[in-house]
Formats: sequence, C-alpha cells, structure tokens
Amino acid sequence: VTAYLLIKQHFKTIIPFNLPCRGGVLDGTRLTRGDTHVHRRLKRGWIWKQLFVPEEDPTPRVIGQLKSDYDKGDFTIKYILSGEGAGEVFAIDEYTGEIRTVQKLDREEKAFYILQAEALNRLSEEPVEPQSEFIIKVQDINDNVPQFQNEPYVTSIPEMSPVGTTVAQVTATDADDPMFGNNAKLIYSILQGEPYFSVEPKTGVIRESTTPAREQYLVVVQVKDMLGLSGGFSASTTVTVTLSDVNDNGPIFQHHLYTFAVPENAEVGTTVGRILAVDGDAGINAKMTYSLEDDLEESATFIIHTDPGTQEGVLVLAKPLDYETKRRFVMAAEALNEHPDERFLPLHEFTDRTTLKVVVEDVDEPPLFLQQPYEWKIPENAALGTVVGNVSARDTDIVDSPIRSDSAKAFKIDPHNGTVTLVKALDRETVDWHNVTITATETCKLHLSSSSVVFIRVLDVNDNVPQLAHDYQPFICEGTQAGEVSPPSPPSLTGRQKRGGNTSFTIRF
Repeated sequence: VTAYLLIKQHFKTIIPFNLPCRGGVLDGTRLTRGDTHVHRRLKRGWIWKQLFVPEEDPTPRVIGQLKSDYDKGDFTIKYILSGEGAGEVFAIDEYTGEIRTVQKLDREEKAFYILQAEALNRLSEEPVEPQSEFIIKVQDINDNVPQFQNEPYVTSIPEMSPVGTTVAQVTATDADDPMFGNNAKLIYSILQGEPYFSVEPKTGVIRESTTPAREQYLVVVQVKDMLGLSGGFSASTTVTVTLSDVNDNGPIFQHHLYTFAVPENAEVGTTVGRILAVDGDAGINAKMTYSLEDDLEESATFIIHTDPGTQEGVLVLAKPLDYETKRRFVMAAEALNEHPDERFLPLHEFTDRTTLKVVVEDVDEPPLFLQQPYEWKIPENAALGTVVGNVSARDTDIVDSPIRSDSAKAFKIDPHNGTVTLVKALDRETVDWHNVTITATETCKLHLSSSSVVFIRVLDVNDNVPQLAHDYQPFICEGTQAGEVSPPSPPSLTGRQKRGGNTSFTIRF
C-alpha cells in the first residue's frame, strides 16, 4: 500500500510543486509567502517516500522520509512534523526528514493519521517548501477473532417442514480491515448438527437438510476469517433448534375394554374410574374431549368429563345404583381431538372408541319395610288375641332372608309373618292412641335393622254407665204446679264418654 499526500496551500495563489511520480519529479511553480509575483523554478519540491506502518509492531522503525529537493545534504534545511500523533506516535529527524514510529499502533483504534510537514532554512528560519498535509495509513494485520452477534440463538420450526426450510441466520463480524486482504472475510460451517442441518458458507443462513428425528437439536456453527485458510481465527456459537408440534396424531385408546367396579351405595358424583386415549402430540394439539353413548337401557347413569391436567376421561356416577335392580352397565366411550388438522390426517383419524363395563357391587343393607308408616284402628273392647294388622319387611340382599320384629307390650307381633295381635285389654277412655315402633332385624350377616312406626287408634264403644255427680236432696214447695221447676236445680249426671262418644242418657224417678 502506497501512502498518499494531500496538499493544503497557505498562500494567496495556488502554488504547484514537484512530486515524484514513481521516481520522477514533476515541474512546478514556487511562490514564497506574501509574494505577488510568480517565480519560476524547475524540478523543485517535496520528495516523498511511501508512508505506512503495520499495526501491532512494537519495534520503533523508520517508515518513510520527507525531503526537499533543496536539501543538498549539508544539514542547512530543518524538517518539522506536526499534526495527529506528532511527537507521541511519530517523530521526525529534523536533519534527514526520516519519520519513525515511537510506539505500536492499533488499526482498530485509529486507521490513519493526518500530519503536516515543513522545511525551513536552518539559518534564516524561512520556509524553503510550503507546509503540506499528508496521511500515514496504518496497515491491517489479522489480529481480531470473529465474534457472533445477537447471541444466544434460539429458534423453532414446525415439525414435518419441507427440506430447505430456513431455520435461522447467524451473523459474525470481524474488526479487521475488510478492504485489506482476507483478514475480515468470513466463512461459516457446521460443526454439529449434520445431516439434519446445513449452513450457507457466506451468509450464515441455516437450513433444514433432512427431516429431523428429535424434538430438539443443538446446532454448532463455526466461523473462520481469511476465507477459512489456515492461520486464521475462528469462533463458534450454538443454535438451539426446537421442533414445534403440529397436530399429526390422533387419540388412541390402549385397551378395547375398560372394566370398573362400584358399590351400590356410592353417592352421586363418585368417580368410578379413569380412561386415557394417548395422543403423540403435545400442548393444544393433544387436547381431547370424551363422550359417552348411553347404555342399552339409556339410563344415563354415568357421565364423563376430561381432566384438563392429565387429559384423562373421568367417569362419574350420575344416578343412584341398586344392585338388586341392575348389576352391570355397558357403554361406549369416544375420544375426540379438539383441534383436528386435515393437512396431516383425515378427519376420522382424530377420534377413537372403546367400551366401558361397570359392575355394581352388592352392599349389605338393612331390612326394608314395605309401608312407612302404618295406621290401624281397633275397638277398645276387642278381645285379646285379636289381629290388629300385619307389617312386612324384607331384606333386599337375600331372597327370603328371615327377619325378627319387636313391638310394644300391649301388642305382640309374629316374628315370622309380621302379624300384630292384641295381648292387653284396651281402654279408649285411658289411652285413645297407641304409637308402636316395630323393628326388623336381620338374623344373619351383620344383623342390620330398620324400624317403622305403627299408629293404632282405639275406637270407642258404649261401655260406661252414667252416674250422679253427688247425692241430691230436692224439695217441693207446697202449692207447686205441675211442670213447675222448684229449686234447687235438677241433679246433674256424668258419664265417661268423651266428646264424640255415646253421651246421651235418660233420668227416671
């Protein structure tokens, strides 16, 4: 690289001067400062050598020479250097005009320096050459490692994407001079991730090169400067590539038949069991809805809903069960994908069916009275041993299971047939209602029992004689006419019959 010179004139007119051109000297005109006349001279002016310096060179060295063609080698001309870095980075030999470096330079910090040169007559201090401006350029060397930008790289692509799909683009920069040699010319390559991914060498664009087989890949990309030639620098980065799920799987039940058991006394809302249809997808693509077809009797005894956390179908009891009435339920269950995508599967493949069988388990229950409560009537003068009524209780668990019944002392019950008979005389005027509790108890298993109340009404009969309330001593006044009532009042009679009974009577003397 050949340094070049920019000339700034400090005179009233433009003053051409001589510059060597590949060893030659151009003719020019010289004008001293303040002159109004042009003085012609031939082959006079600055003589330059190449002015450049390699960066990162710690050794002070001569990088060029400024020289006037007036310089005869007798040291009568003094050279002065000013401008950027003069005296600190660059120094000039005031006798020879040689310029040398004082310290090492870094092109990435400063790529060039603008300086000014003067040539003075050492005795008169008058300029023998006009002040001129020139540039020292710092020459680049490959001293910077490429660096990836915008790390970390994380990206995703839909699964089943076609080969050639763009996955991501990595970008690296090199601080070296892109205009000088190959120091900053970069090449990308794949260190890890083949054969599923590839990278374009010049652009860093990563593409899918074959269908990936896993959910996630760590693709390592390397960048080299100097077009990948030996001796250059390199760097690497990792690109995390995740395959995003698409709905390309339907739900599948693992069994054709699911069997559950539930006790007959289970409460409504009890969870009977769970079923699961497996979907190979994830997230929203794996969400499904379960439904039931009614059993043969269409009783709708069960319902099913989806557990949002596990995507299981939860079978729940919707109506009470009775082992003695129905011991088994068979129904069909269906799993339906909530977000079918016909780009990947036909619609019917987003559903699956299975069969559910629910067995009702028997639970020992107490005897059951056929009527609740009982209400009977009996006249108060009924004879002992009279049949008042009959109660009936049965054990629903075992056909013809014997039961034992107990009742109050006024009545007796046959423990085998439930016939209630009178064992104690009744008196309606004493007790007109009897409340009898009858208990039926199993004679086997757990001896469970239940009770029923019998209300027995005692009917009145005319079984009481009227009686005077007390002894009376009536008198009649002399002269009393027939039909005339004389005090005191007639005697009062009492009877034991209550209101509504037979209370009419006649008084005779």
